[in-house]
Amino acid sequence: MRGPPELSVVVPVFNEVENLAPLAAELAATLEQLGRPWEVLMVDDGSKDGSSAEIDRIASADRRFRAIHFARNCGQTAAFDAGFHRARGQTIVTMDADLQNDPADIPRLLERLENPPRCDAVVGWREKRRDSLVRQVSSWIGNAVRNSLSGDRVRDTGCSLKAFRADCLRSIKLYKGMHRFLPTLLRMEGYRVEEMPVGHRPRAAGGSKYGIANRAVRGFVDLLAVRWMMGRRLDYEIVKESGMDHAQ
Repeated sequence: MRGPPELSVVVPVFNEVENLAPLAAELAATLEQLGRPWEVLMVDDGSKDGSSAEIDRIASADRRFRAIHFARNCGQTAAFDAGFHRARGQTIVTMDADLQNDPADIPRLLERLENPPRCDAVVGWREKRRDSLVRQVSSWIGNAVRNSLSGDRVRDTGCSLKAFRADCLRSIKLYKGMHRFLPTLLRMEGYRVEEMPVGHRPRAAGGSKYGIANRAVRGFVDLLAVRWMMGRRLDYEIVKESGMDHAQ
């Protein structure tokens, strides 16, 4: 459809060359059915396997796909942030490039985001995980620890399939590793966040970029940063103000 995109899909890419063409085809088929202008921003995070050239090929074949390239590997949060600030849509959807998130879930996320009761973000939780038992248990423990220390209630912080109102996202300052805590950061700013079960598929090609050990250590450090932010957040209420004639 013509006109500026109403919907932007942001996809960080790091060494996923075998998954990119099938992902682009699935996304185009799903988004075309929405009946609104859309774009997909593929952000290459310093890949070394040919992913950079592949997203250029995809963008050349279909102008609704945009290829963004980092000079070096900067991490998933940086890739999301770059996409957020270059997205033109009023609604932004995020997902992984590994084909484990199902593009067919996007219409359901949008329906919940856009229909009453109003919310500002809808985050997916993987109802039936298609990972190894070890990864599932480590994820469950990580979620429990994060929720306990942050005071939040997010079932699956590791699920990248989410939908946001773009203006809400752009009001959040992100730091390394903070993409896992977007629901918590949005709630801190007073936005309404809801959760929805989404599908999860086994990985068909490529390999995970996180091991259990580095995910746990990095996640715990990031959690401490979020906890510090919550404790230092300004929280005041003005009950009376005089001299309004002199107010600037």
